Amino acid sequence: MRIDLHTHSRASDGTQAPEELVRAGAAAGLDVLGLTDHDTAEGWDEAVEAANDARITLVRGMEISTRHAGGRGVHLLAYLPDPTYPPLVHELGRILDGRDARVPVMLQKLRECGIDIEVADVRRVAGAAVVTGRPHVADALVALGAVRDREEAFAKYLSAGRPAYVDRYATPLAEMVEIVTRAGGVGVVAHPWGRHERTTLDESALAELADLGLAGIEVDHQDHDAGERRALRAIARNLGLVATGSSDHHGTGKVGHDLGCNTTDPDEFARLIDLAHSSARRSGRPVPELVNGS
Repeated sequence: MRIDLHTHSRASDGTQAPEELVRAGAAAGLDVLGLTDHDTAEGWDEAVEAANDARITLVRGMEISTRHAGGRGVHLLAYLPDPTYPPLVHELGRILDGRDARVPVMLQKLRECGIDIEVADVRRVAGAAVVTGRPHVADALVALGAVRDREEAFAKYLSAGRPAYVDRYATPLAEMVEIVTRAGGVGVVAHPWGRHERTTLDESALAELADLGLAGIEVDHQDHDAGERRALRAIARNLGLVATGSSDHHGTGKVGHDLGCNTTDPDEFARLIDLAHSSARRSGRPVPELVNGS
């Protein structure tokens, strides 16, 4: 069984419609696909219909923007939460508002760098995306010929410390772990060592999050080298956390993250779903179920 639990569609910053993404997952030989767009469940309904047609199991989720120690950004994968749970709706609204509000500021900074770019340029490449953010600004820069690709856009202009970077709101990580749990879902920290030094999310910090309800950590990810994967897997064992693996696929928007390039062990997946069922029972929320299209 091949299981990829972290992918993005055009509902956020991927380049495929949810239906296209699900069909691509089936074509890539996946048995289970997790749809985890940034800070939104917008693509779920379209993906459900496609999963039934493509005979693939769909796990509905989202990748939520949070902050941890020292204000560092951390992404939390939330699987099978009730998307109508009011505290979750409230926080996602604040996060999305922050994403939208910083785009005009980024564009002004880019104009100060001598690049003629307007909101319309970003809207043109973003299409129907609910979540507008830096990847769409990067795509607009590519379309304008200012950079070769997203990677150069981030390295030259949009990453923290670069001339067009603008900060935004994100929910405290510990708070969001609890919100996801109360919404009947389970949380998994995405690529915990992919962006920060190990001290930001070391074993002690992850143990505290586990006490709050964290279900797992994403171990097998393209941003982790072999040594980091071994260390993270050991931490997961020590803390009783689920160890997942996934592609973090964004279509053509992220090179080297092909569907299924990393996968989750079936036994770990079964543990994650058992934890989701337990969380749903405790919460009493009307949570989404697995879509078993097989």
